[in-house]
Amino acid sequence: MGTQKPRQIAVEILQRLGQQAAAPSRSVGPSSGSGRGPTRLEPLLEERLARADLSGPDRALTQELVFGAVRWQATLDWLIARKTAGRTQRPALQALLRLGLYQLFWLDRVPDHAAVHESVQLARELGFGPQSGFINAVLRGCLRERAVLEAELESLKSTTPPLGYSHPEWLCQRWEKRWGKEALKTLLVWNNTPAIVYARVNRLRATPESLAAQFEKEGVLFTPRTYPWAQDPVFALRSHPPLTSLASFQQGLFYVQDPSTLLAVRELDPQPGERVLDLCAAPGGKTVMAAQQMQDTGEIVAEDSDNDRLERVRQNAQRLGATCIRLAKVQERKSIASGLFDRVLVDAPCSNTGVMRRRVELRWRIQPAEVRRLSELQLALLQQAAQRVKPGGVLVYSTCSLEPEENGAVMKRFVEATPGAALESERELTPINDGVDGAYVARLRVGG
Repeated sequence: MGTQKPRQIAVEILQRLGQQAAAPSRSVGPSSGSGRGPTRLEPLLEERLARADLSGPDRALTQELVFGAVRWQATLDWLIARKTAGRTQRPALQALLRLGLYQLFWLDRVPDHAAVHESVQLARELGFGPQSGFINAVLRGCLRERAVLEAELESLKSTTPPLGYSHPEWLCQRWEKRWGKEALKTLLVWNNTPAIVYARVNRLRATPESLAAQFEKEGVLFTPRTYPWAQDPVFALRSHPPLTSLASFQQGLFYVQDPSTLLAVRELDPQPGERVLDLCAAPGGKTVMAAQQMQDTGEIVAEDSDNDRLERVRQNAQRLGATCIRLAKVQERKSIASGLFDRVLVDAPCSNTGVMRRRVELRWRIQPAEVRRLSELQLALLQQAAQRVKPGGVLVYSTCSLEPEENGAVMKRFVEATPGAALESERELTPINDGVDGAYVARLRVGG
């Protein structure tokens, strides 16, 4: 039973995700102004793991099973359809089959006999005793044909990338049209590769040298990496204890942040003593980095429409020692903060297609209509933000989307419709070209 509990939790999470997918989705953005939207997989899993009495290896196995089954869902369903003549299975049975097949074809750490036996045993424990023979037959049938199936799976990557790499067809088509077949393959492989955890040094409390020394004491294995748009090296964490257990975390010496997110704050370039607005601040990574650049002087107003998410900004600011940050709740698009600002950052709600490897369930929720809807919201946020910039002040717009409709097209529409707005620079980071999460950042001068 040592590895049974991770599978039970994995099936539970997959079932909850399946129920959520069946309900109408209002938003893919975390703070898009149209309600909370669906629960993200990562917090859902973390909350469930917090209630489970699992060892470190079992926690890791649970996460691997859930992320793997969701990430490779389309390919797993193709395998299931091959062995069941395309018959539709009940959601719980489909989840059990996905988990079993993921272990057989993608997870080397679980022996084949254990994957089959424990999938069958779990089916019985979940009340699917009469179907346990069916699950056993499907999994063992795939094992007998492993060589043939593995060859076909490899062939799918060339002939049918949406199935071979488990992505929605419409996304593959738009990305191939934009970048070509080879770049599409690079992006799909990137999205299916577990994301690296990066730590950014908090200059208010540490230096890269002192943080590296602390990490070595704490048993954190890391590789410093430099990027043209980052002032300091960013630490790629190869192995580490639970981050929240580290003294370096508790003391606020670092913040977990992908290198791509640093570009927006560099372009904002906030100066000590200035008044800065972060229009969509939660969870606060860019906010606290701006405070660092301002040497914790002046004022940063961090706005968000969600009180729970604003609380995360407060917690992060407190842990990192950023005292110049003031929280402001947005109610019906009206802020409680008044006055004009030297610089305004609009880190807009977006489709998140640039961070798809970090949000593994996202590929199955986002739809083309959502990209169009979000582009209208993004334009509206920019127009609101422009009214809050001092004459001659700086306005920075950023997303973690790869989609032109949310990036350059929004910027073009905004500049054409806004007298006195001048685009000073824009840059797109992509996994294909830059080896980091996707991001778009534009810097404008407004009025003056």
